[in-house]
Amino acid sequence: MGSVRRLQCLRIAGIERGRNRGVSSLICIADNQHRRSRWVYRLTIVYLCKIRKLTLISILFAAATACFAQVGSPGTSRQNTPVSPAESAEQRREEQLRVQKKQRVLGILPEFNVSTVPDAVPLGAKQKFGLALKTLTDPGTFFFAGVVSGIAQAQNSFPGYGQGAEGYAKRFGATYLDTFDGAMIGNAILPSILHQDPRYFRRGKGNFATRFGYAVLSTVRCKSDSGHWQPNYSNILGNFAAGAISNLYYPANQRGLVSTYQRAIVVSAQGAIGASISEFWPDIVEHFQKHKH
Repeated sequence: MGSVRRLQCLRIAGIERGRNRGVSSLICIADNQHRRSRWVYRLTIVYLCKIRKLTLISILFAAATACFAQVGSPGTSRQNTPVSPAESAEQRREEQLRVQKKQRVLGILPEFNVSTVPDAVPLGAKQKFGLALKTLTDPGTFFFAGVVSGIAQAQNSFPGYGQGAEGYAKRFGATYLDTFDGAMIGNAILPSILHQDPRYFRRGKGNFATRFGYAVLSTVRCKSDSGHWQPNYSNILGNFAAGAISNLYYPANQRGLVSTYQRAIVVSAQGAIGASISEFWPDIVEHFQKHKH
């Protein structure tokens, strides 16, 4: 009898151990599934965020392309008027310059150094200096310098200038002198010496990415007086020269080699932005005029 009871007890203990093992196995499986579910959930959230960002970028890029990537431009049709064979190059150049001197952004900011004629007649030194001086003496240039100076004063940029009317006058003078130095050196003096055309030649066709890249590239690429593309030494050297001259009137803590380099880079970036605006501005105007009518 004792042996039978011991056998029964062993059987019962074995069954219990089996049950415990089964329960432990189920708990482990459930825990693994829970961990796997949490991992999948986190992975899903991360990828959804990335997909949303990519989708938003794609939508914005498509919208920009639809709005701005126009095949033609109103400026091109105005300037590409037929000319008689007997018309001299000088007459054609003066006509092209006459149209250029009417170009503005928002009806205020001058765009005199922008041409929509791919094979425009080259400029002489007289015309290069003339365009630079006309831009520098235009009310739109002074207006823009005033706005930039006001923003700088509100942000207390260059605190060495102080605040109040005196601080604003100093910031305005520095901003205008930056513009003056860059225009005279980069758009008149060096282009005349190096025989480079200081104008931006608007592409006016192609998709958004192509035209935007073309505009940004104009900071380091330009046409020679003979019509060939070459490195834009005039603009690059002009920006660094203007940055070096600005050491004469910037606050003491904003002078030196590092500050000169930083200002040259900033001016170059601003030039790329300005070229992009010149490239797409006629398309923007045309887009809104179509929607208005």
